[in-house]
Amino acid sequence: MKIIIIGASGTIGKHVVKALEQDHEILKAGSKSGDLQVNLNDPDSIKQMYEMAGSFDAVVCVAGDGHFGPLNKMTDADFRVSVNSKLMGQVNLVLIGQHYINPKGSFTLTSGSLGDDPVVLGASLSTVNAAIDGFVRGASIELENGVRINSVGPDVVEESPGYFPYFQGRIPVSMHRVAQSYVRSVAGAQTGKTYKVL
Repeated sequence: MKIIIIGASGTIGKHVVKALEQDHEILKAGSKSGDLQVNLNDPDSIKQMYEMAGSFDAVVCVAGDGHFGPLNKMTDADFRVSVNSKLMGQVNLVLIGQHYINPKGSFTLTSGSLGDDPVVLGASLSTVNAAIDGFVRGASIELENGVRINSVGPDVVEESPGYFPYFQGRIPVSMHRVAQSYVRSVAGAQTGKTYKVL
């Protein structure tokens, strides 16, 4: 398969690339680096990425900015960082990408454990993570030509120690387990699923 991985050079993305590149052709995409450049906040940029990619079989997104901060100081602009990037960026990857992806292809988005297991300072991410999983369920019954869609929802990962203080009592999940959940989505047959990695 030919797979576009958005956020390929990131903390999770580099492990997803390693897990998939042995058996598949990978196109790495990022905001500033990679085979393709894309700004998730800009639908025109997403469309241009797909046009540059040519024929492809799968999209994996492990990118998207989110706001982390106290609710009593949060503004509309703060909240929209998460909405515009992590939520609508990934939604637009599907809304636009459905017209480019090969039949029987797949989309794999990234949500996270905060969607149903929040932590202090994470209200905006709790919101968008839950919304991403809801979008996956809703889109899965309408995508045509056998195209599938799933999300991966990891808890805090072992290579993000800066976030450990906010996830008290949780055991960080291994990068191997997280990466294999993306493999499961891409190589499997299920759709409309969220693969929680806890």
